[in-house]
Amino acid sequence: MNLTKQDKMLFIRYLTCFTLSFISLSVFGQIFSADQNPLSVNWRTIEVGGFKIIYPAELEKEAQRMGYTLPYIYPFTASGYHLKKTAIPIVLQNRGTVANGFVQLGPKKSEFYTTPPQYFDSQDWLNNLAIHELRHVAQFDKLTGNKKNPFPELVYFAYFGAAIPIWFFEGDAVVNETALTSSGRGRQPNWIMPFRTSVLEGKKLSYSKAYFGSDKSVTPGYYQTGYLMVANLNQQYGKFISDSLLQDIKKRPLRLYPFSQTLKKYTGKNTRKFYLATQNKIEEKWQKQAENSQTEKYASLNKKATFATDYFLPVRVNKNQILALKESKAEAKYFVLINADKSERRLFGIGYQEQPWFSFENNILVWDEIRYDARFKQRSYSVICSYNLATKKFKQLTNKTRLFSPSLSVDGKKIVAVQVDLSNKFNLVELDAVNGSILKTYPNPENFILQTPSFNQSGNKIAYISVSEKGKSLNVLENSENTILITNVRQQLSRPIFINDRIAFNAHYNGIDNIYDIDVDSKKISALTASKYGAFNVKKSDKGKITFNNYKINGYEIAETNLEEKEVGKDEFVNFLSSTVKKDSIDVFKNIPKPDTLLTSKPYHQLENLFNFHSIIPVIDDEYTYGLALQSNNLLNTMNFSTGAKYHSDLKRVEYTADMSYKALYPVLSLAYRNRPKRLFYSAKNGPQQGDWRENYVKLNVSLPVSFSVRNQNYSISLNAATSYTKRYLFENLPSNLITEVKFPLEYSFTFNHSTSTAARDVAPKFAQILRVNYDHQPFDKNLKGEILGLESFFYFPGIAKNHSFLASFNYQKGTGVNQYATEISTVYGYNNILAKNKMQNTLLFNYRFPFAYPDWEIGSLAYIRNFRGGLFCHYENLGINTKITEPKTFGVEINTSLNLFRYQPVVDLGARLIFVNKIYNQNPILEFSFNYSF
Repeated sequence: MNLTKQDKMLFIRYLTCFTLSFISLSVFGQIFSADQNPLSVNWRTIEVGGFKIIYPAELEKEAQRMGYTLPYIYPFTASGYHLKKTAIPIVLQNRGTVANGFVQLGPKKSEFYTTPPQYFDSQDWLNNLAIHELRHVAQFDKLTGNKKNPFPELVYFAYFGAAIPIWFFEGDAVVNETALTSSGRGRQPNWIMPFRTSVLEGKKLSYSKAYFGSDKSVTPGYYQTGYLMVANLNQQYGKFISDSLLQDIKKRPLRLYPFSQTLKKYTGKNTRKFYLATQNKIEEKWQKQAENSQTEKYASLNKKATFATDYFLPVRVNKNQILALKESKAEAKYFVLINADKSERRLFGIGYQEQPWFSFENNILVWDEIRYDARFKQRSYSVICSYNLATKKFKQLTNKTRLFSPSLSVDGKKIVAVQVDLSNKFNLVELDAVNGSILKTYPNPENFILQTPSFNQSGNKIAYISVSEKGKSLNVLENSENTILITNVRQQLSRPIFINDRIAFNAHYNGIDNIYDIDVDSKKISALTASKYGAFNVKKSDKGKITFNNYKINGYEIAETNLEEKEVGKDEFVNFLSSTVKKDSIDVFKNIPKPDTLLTSKPYHQLENLFNFHSIIPVIDDEYTYGLALQSNNLLNTMNFSTGAKYHSDLKRVEYTADMSYKALYPVLSLAYRNRPKRLFYSAKNGPQQGDWRENYVKLNVSLPVSFSVRNQNYSISLNAATSYTKRYLFENLPSNLITEVKFPLEYSFTFNHSTSTAARDVAPKFAQILRVNYDHQPFDKNLKGEILGLESFFYFPGIAKNHSFLASFNYQKGTGVNQYATEISTVYGYNNILAKNKMQNTLLFNYRFPFAYPDWEIGSLAYIRNFRGGLFCHYENLGINTKITEPKTFGVEINTSLNLFRYQPVVDLGARLIFVNKIYNQNPILEFSFNYSF
């Protein structure tokens, strides 16, 4: 079995890494961040009611508000677990432009990303984060006790990830946020829309597919799956059922599938059977809703998709073409022109957006993209880009800005956008569409959260959405005078646009997301669409029509209908909150006490808080080496430290270790220390001999990782330099010529990487280039002369079909002295099992890989198989060195599959490779197996 070094790590580290991903807010699905802010951030701290709030100075007002909010709402969020107090640090992050929030252990903390997205719930963003994340805090407190440091945290964290499915953690939190506020995702039809669509279309999902997702189908995800299951649990067994489940797991932790067994104890059903029962129950409710809702069918203007494909924000360019932003399981996001016959023409790809967004007027196209800081990834920007369809010229209009949802005036000369500064101050700004300069800033004295503005036909009015804790409002701004047309509703109002003398927008008045309009004078609201599953993103079309997104089984499609007003209709939304939860529901934010005085705020000095010990964890290097390590990670992700001891069972000796990494500076500084036993076997006159010694080993490493993106092109550069010192002592039975010191060998490396954005089905980027240079030498040690230079190159190209990949890799190395037999470059497959005929100096590797099936097979609780991929390879070695070798050294086939094992969240890649070896080596075919995992 061919295992990489990473594959040999301790099982608990697999579980720990896995659980890093299970409590991030669904607005931005990522594992929690270990990135840094620039050193220039001025941090402060407030300690109140068990919370230690750490925040940049610009967020003083928001930090004070959270200081009064968090201790007040925690007893409500934790009441279902019979808890009243907690102790946890809360880090407010304001340098980024991507919305997120999470709770973690190792170290125990929560992070709130304070810049809100342009589409979220109808309440204050930080309140939204607080009510959700504090439920996760309560979950951890229930399992570990509400200690400030539930030592060892990483062991707890690893166990939670192995014992309790992510859907439970997130579903419980969404039920909580919906029950304790007047908003919450449980009240949003579009949030549950993919699940509802699948069920009503007769495409019921297996438990594993709903939980883990699919490479071909639209699936709801574990947030939505968990919400429905926990809501059903609460309805049948009361709001304390979650407490009972966690308490039983805590009492009886060492079981196979502990959550499923505990669930069966209380409900009579394991997780799969309870999911199926929940799905059948909600099907009845949704069928009844569908029967009571007046809906219309809309023909699709895009070609029929056979797998998950979205055509976002359609706008008619002319009578024969529609512009849209397309994304699918097979293709990363790009602009596309769709002709009347449904044929398509790809324009160009774009970079990451938090939500799909663009505006098109007068042949000008503008959109926003996220740009990350080259080094400090906690800092990001939202920039505005433009493209002229007539001249075919691309332009990035702004740099290092925090501008969102840009919309063009009809003449294409002005842009209106939302601006958010580092203190969370929101404004509408007008920009010049040619050079991106700010022309005007509109005041927002109440500092409402602002969303999705747009101009009217003449460019003298702006419609936009404002959000506060009271709800969402639809506003019209004219000559700096604001008129509120819809005030503080719990509707998912979004993307208002002017159509003639009315304003059209999204909402869910009839319990399904549809398009409505409002008469500016009478304020009468009418329906413009009656979609069965959801209609979004309206745009005025030609000849009295509107173009919009109509949601169907495979995603957002393009539809068009006459501009005709209809009755709004009765609200038939299915609310899955149980009667038990409803009875206990309150809006916790209505009665938060208003502060009389400011809370005490102090500077938070990074250098005084470098160490934060949180865990002792077991460490296993291999079958002979194991031990314990004490770990420290500070709260701002700038300092990692670990120290420990490992026992070498083959040597019967102990190794002592210490590792430190400091990441607050532009270069990352790492220091490693080992006091370790060593053994040597050598030949002597009286036969084979064994010698032992100990050595002190110290290594210093300096690295500079830099990365950036331009549209869908991603670049990264890494520079690395390292040196070390080794001192050997306590010699036992060793030859006299053993070198006792290794003095400061120098290692250098440089890596350049360029790639294009990838889709779910891609086995590799369509185009990518990786260049790597390594050079090691020993200029300060006369006893160990030698050097090695390694050059590696990898070039990826599209294959003959979509999502196929061809890799060509040429690699060269030259070693002398003590390094003449070292390996610094990629080798042919099977290299370690083939007797070499000469030193390796170069390799030429050709690999062709392709996906060929997406079965979504659920094999009981054993595995959920997502896809199968095949590959062919042909590898050469020492070309031009041995002229007799004109055939590949190795060639063969491989097959791989991505799956979830034992219903755990990490995606595991299993593979088998059959390697045929050039006949001159007299080597039988080699069978290798591979194992890897990702999130």
